[in-house]
Amino acid sequence: RSCLARGLGDVYKRQEQDIKDWAQYSQWIAAAMSKRMSELGLTQKMLAKKMNCTQQYISKVLKGKKNMSLETICKIENALGIEIIKDLNEK
Repeated sequence: RSCLARGLGDVYKRQEQDIKDWAQYSQWIAAAMSKRMSELGLTQKMLAKKMNCTQQYISKVLKGKKNMSLETICKIENALGIEIIKDLNEK
């Protein structure tokens, strides 16, 4: 293989790893959200109202496949009274 092909292969591997990393975090956040929602007796619709978003968006987040912004993560933390960022650093 040429240097270019090897270089591109490395780029694709890094991109694939980046996707796996954020997807793992997204799934962890979804699990933490689901647990806390159960503890608080919140439905997706109730959480959506607290976060000022749609129930459909909450559904996507809870599937663990949504690449969330820091703003969204902060809204989740505030709405559910949990610390996601701090907990992620301990993983």
